[in-house]
Amino acid sequence: MPDEILICAADAVVDGGKGVRFALTAGGEDATGFVVRYNGKPYAYLNRCAHVPIELDWNQGEFFESSKLYIMCSTHGAVYTPENGHCAGGPCRGGRLRPIAVLEHDQQIYWQPDDYVRPARA
Repeated sequence: MPDEILICAADAVVDGGKGVRFALTAGGEDATGFVVRYNGKPYAYLNRCAHVPIELDWNQGEFFESSKLYIMCSTHGAVYTPENGHCAGGPCRGGRLRPIAVLEHDQQIYWQPDDYVRPARA
């Protein structure tokens, strides 16, 4: 299994702006992950709300709510802190987003597979 999988160029993810989605397999099922930038640092998560397992973005790549302080689920309004994925309000109480290890180097952003999130099936 590769140690790092390219997501995108680092400048494609702007602080508080659109995120970038990427295909993966989570628990053996086809899924997506996403990366956003917050306070200059990239953070990646499984694109699945902790309240109801549906994708978060209301329009492809739109993960932040209007203040750009929280990641928000478009369906029921659950909000999560970008730096750790913990629920900050709404119906996700006590939940958190599933983090994906992410690295930034050589002007690129990469993700790292683990026992649960793996490269997308061909």
